[in-house]
Amino acid sequence: MRRYQYILIIALSCLMMAACNKKIEELQANPNEPGSVTAELLLGAVLTDMSGTQDDGALEDYGSWGAVHRWNQYYCRNYEYYGDNQYGWSSGSFDSYIVLKNVVQMEKEAATRGADSINPYESIGKFVRAYYYYNMTSMMGDIPLDGAVQGTDNLTPAYASQKDVFTFVLNTLDTVNNHLTTLINAGDNTIDGSTQDIYYAGDLTKWRKLANTFKLRVLISLSNKTSDDELNVISQFATIINNPSTYPIFTSVDDDFKFTYVETYNVYPQSPNNFGSDAQRYNMANTYVHNLTDLNDARVFITCEPAWNIIATKGYSAVDYRSFVGASTGESIANMYSDAIAGNLSLINRKHYYDTYTGEPDVLVGYKEMCFNIAEAINRGWISGDAETWYNTGITESMKFYGITASQTSYTAYFLKFGSSLGDYTSYAFTFNLSTYLAQSSVKYAGADAGLTQILTQKYIAMFQNSGWEAYFNYRRTGVPVFDEGTGIGNNGVIPKRWGYPSSEQNLNAANWKAALSNQGFSSDDINGSMWLLK
Repeated sequence: MRRYQYILIIALSCLMMAACNKKIEELQANPNEPGSVTAELLLGAVLTDMSGTQDDGALEDYGSWGAVHRWNQYYCRNYEYYGDNQYGWSSGSFDSYIVLKNVVQMEKEAATRGADSINPYESIGKFVRAYYYYNMTSMMGDIPLDGAVQGTDNLTPAYASQKDVFTFVLNTLDTVNNHLTTLINAGDNTIDGSTQDIYYAGDLTKWRKLANTFKLRVLISLSNKTSDDELNVISQFATIINNPSTYPIFTSVDDDFKFTYVETYNVYPQSPNNFGSDAQRYNMANTYVHNLTDLNDARVFITCEPAWNIIATKGYSAVDYRSFVGASTGESIANMYSDAIAGNLSLINRKHYYDTYTGEPDVLVGYKEMCFNIAEAINRGWISGDAETWYNTGITESMKFYGITASQTSYTAYFLKFGSSLGDYTSYAFTFNLSTYLAQSSVKYAGADAGLTQILTQKYIAMFQNSGWEAYFNYRRTGVPVFDEGTGIGNNGVIPKRWGYPSSEQNLNAANWKAALSNQGFSSDDINGSMWLLK
């Protein structure tokens, strides 16, 4: 009997403990904390990460004046304490998968709240996937696909071949176009999270144009693979251009996929706040400057300052193209610093870039670039059309970005006085005729190989401080423009062809990492190795 009493006491105790535990859990629950994040808020986070202004998403330093634009050879650092100009790419980043996991969660939240299988969040999510996978594979080669966003369900994802990744990207962009078409035709032209859409305010017609315009970029990047019958690069490009109602593309800069800086938060990277700390520690790169001055291009007066010692010793005007000198990115940083403080190099135009908190928008995918991509496709014989018209339009729109128009010939340049502080500028009048510029032999479209070089050179100039890695990707693909090499870039003075994989992969996903290297013909994680895209 006593035994049964003990059992009863134990049973009652267990019930009481369970009841107490339940009460504790109830007390611990925070009624003010949401059980999940809405699809709308996740959309805002994902799109902000795409801007490259954040510290994650593998697009860190992707925006204006980020490290990417030193590697694009637009500008240089001349003060070693804050960094250098070396291409130290031994370990890339897989942080993009963090953003892609948020995309997966965004899609789940939209579905949980009753969204149809085809919905704006799903469509934009697919574009984000294509955007990130394109950038990651272009940087490193073979990469994991969606297996890497399954969380704890797959901690060691296999790598897909670069060809399979590009195929996935192209197919995904087609799906985005088709799904957005379905939504728009059904009268669903906007997204509920329009306040979180920092690019297009929820306008799905803009997102549809973006998907097709971005696909043109992806296809141009595959110019070495036109003989691959499975990819059908030329046919896919022509299908977009020849069917504008089915595959609408950008029609003006108003369609640009761009990040706009705001004074109250997300201020421009160069602003009055950091003038004293770094305005003299950046000088312009020779690759960018000489491609402007060789063409008597007035954009140099807007983006650069003259080398004041050259003016003093040579007697040139401040708006003489000979007064602008960039440093070779391959030069030692010590020599570069000495030349910069002596006034022998052109610095950033500090009136243009440090005078406000909003600066210029970062164009991630733009109309100007699209014009040059179409001109290149015509030049290569992929499609019919007038390459010169698209080429001239790209140049004209780039000039407009800096306030230079066909209807005006008189302008004013503003340069900071040598050794002065913010606000102490001198103005210099100059004349520039856009029609004359376009007609000069070095700029007028020549067709054939010379014309292709012109297209690629002007595309490079137009991508100054925008379009992420595209300037480097285009150089790597075509050799245009010629990038400077030397001891200052590290890597034995040679510009690398790819980024190494994250060092964590060697420890956490070693078998698949080794297989990826082997499948690409690499004996090691070699940043000088040629990926499939370049073969």
